[in-house]
Amino acid sequence: MNLRDGPSADPSVGAAQPSPSRPADRLTDPGRADTGGSAHGGEVAPGGTDDGSGPALPSDHTQAILETTKEVGAVLKASGRPFALVGSVAAYAHGIPVRLQHDTDFAVRQEDADVVTGALRERGIRIMDPPEDWLVKAHAGGEQIDLIFSLAGRPVTSELLDRAQTLPVDSVHMPVLAPSDLMTARLLALSEHHCDFGTLLPMARGLRERVDWSRVRDETGGAPMAMAFLYLLELLDVLPHGDAPHA
Repeated sequence: MNLRDGPSADPSVGAAQPSPSRPADRLTDPGRADTGGSAHGGEVAPGGTDDGSGPALPSDHTQAILETTKEVGAVLKASGRPFALVGSVAAYAHGIPVRLQHDTDFAVRQEDADVVTGALRERGIRIMDPPEDWLVKAHAGGEQIDLIFSLAGRPVTSELLDRAQTLPVDSVHMPVLAPSDLMTARLLALSEHHCDFGTLLPMARGLRERVDWSRVRDETGGAPMAMAFLYLLELLDVLPHGDAPHA
């Protein structure tokens, strides 16, 4: 996700249902290998292929990603360091119907990275050091985990994590990024190379009464993709006309 959450983009909308062909694996399982699936570890879409010669989409990993999220969340809570669930799984926790297909993302402070990764290693989770300096990647149960230190170029701070809301994630309670912060991060992650309004519209509609849109406008001011999206929300009557500034 680039919040990469985007962002780790999910081509979502529709009710989140576990894939019958993809049972949830426990986090402590050694890796999981799929047979006959796509490079993303999922099923090949009708008309698609697994060799790169045609379009292929990953299957819905919702339940598998939720299982991974719950167990990673439990490890992070036990570490005693602040964190918050972000990205598409955070939207899911806030009640937005999304299909989870890519990874699960957690915001942590840079200064807590060693403690957090150490706690995950003790649970047998494989930690990877990507070339980017704003996150750490991990793998468990066949799913990818991103530990993010910077959301859309802004460092994860104690203040940001203090605003997180404790919500149940498939029965396990954990801190989840607050709606206004979640929307701000997703909007700031938009660019000329990644500008999928389709995945943001269900989130904006579902969270609109819980978002401080004035703060979102202030924090995304000057970002052209964010301004365009806020204007689109006006045209769709998600926001009152004139509530979002535009040129």
